[in-house]
Amino acid sequence: MSPVPYANANSTPNPNPPKPLRLLDQVRDKLRKLHYSPRTEEAYVGWIKRYIWFHDKRHPKEMGAAEVEAFLSSLATQRGVSAATQNQALCGILFLYKQVLGVELGWVDGVTRAKRPERVPVVLTRQEVGLVLQQMTGRDWLMASLMYGTGLRLMECVQLRVQSIDFGYRQITVHHGKGGKDRFVPLPAALIPGLQEQIRGSERLLAADLAAGFGEVSMPEALVRKYPRAPFELKWWYVFPSVDRSRDPITGRIKRHHIDPSGLQKAMRTAVLRTGIAKRASPHTLRHCFATHLLEAGYDIRTVQELMGHRDVTTTQIYTHVLQRGGSAVQSPFDALLGGGVRAAA
Repeated sequence: MSPVPYANANSTPNPNPPKPLRLLDQVRDKLRKLHYSPRTEEAYVGWIKRYIWFHDKRHPKEMGAAEVEAFLSSLATQRGVSAATQNQALCGILFLYKQVLGVELGWVDGVTRAKRPERVPVVLTRQEVGLVLQQMTGRDWLMASLMYGTGLRLMECVQLRVQSIDFGYRQITVHHGKGGKDRFVPLPAALIPGLQEQIRGSERLLAADLAAGFGEVSMPEALVRKYPRAPFELKWWYVFPSVDRSRDPITGRIKRHHIDPSGLQKAMRTAVLRTGIAKRASPHTLRHCFATHLLEAGYDIRTVQELMGHRDVTTTQIYTHVLQRGGSAVQSPFDALLGGGVRAAA
């Protein structure tokens, strides 16, 4: 009789073998391994669920490009979603097939595309920005001022970490911005004292958390494995941490997260209402103002493109609509009529 192989000599069958991950759990696991954000994970999983339900709960392995095209077309023709929403759904489904199922669908072509409306951004004048900021106080004022002074996106602002602010060179490093790109933005000198005080508040919060047996801040798990002490260091803490600790949905550990962006959104909405400005302005409007006011001040469009983190300069060109290249550069024929001595009826 031949000898029993060493690997099986002392092995016993596992009475409780691990169950294979369900499809959506596989999607979540892959997204987390590739360091996608929690917001992207939520969106992708949601669209994959809708895709499966649309086709009567058939497994995606049994379907292909034709079913994907039918689902995406229905979003445009029946639900009337925007072009951005339809594209997000497509990205989520393509991620499922390529990264989880190992199927390369390519970029599907036979889809009824949602129309992408050509809209110009809402922009406040410098005076209007000042009036809005006057209605805000404390942390909300500091965050809104920072967005206007740097062009940061809302999530870039709330996720800002202490080490990203360089007071010596008066600049902020935006890590992993939209499209995964890093960039530098100028740090307004007038905001330095407020930011330093805000960081001191984060330091006090860290000390209190450590004294209570906590002190960990949310970080990518890949970095935590490489630098186990990093989540307990001030440089990794958020400049704008949440008031309360919370349980991390992935690891189950109690951590300190960044503040909820909805707080600033509500504060901005209230401030605009108090000023009586008849414009639909949000925190993101402050980013539009940053770009427009820089162009008004004479900065070249390529510089503004880099500061905004735009991939294509055509995206930045939309801000020229308020400069002497848009409607304000054209004299209305009615004004010319009055200038010629013709009096209009009251």
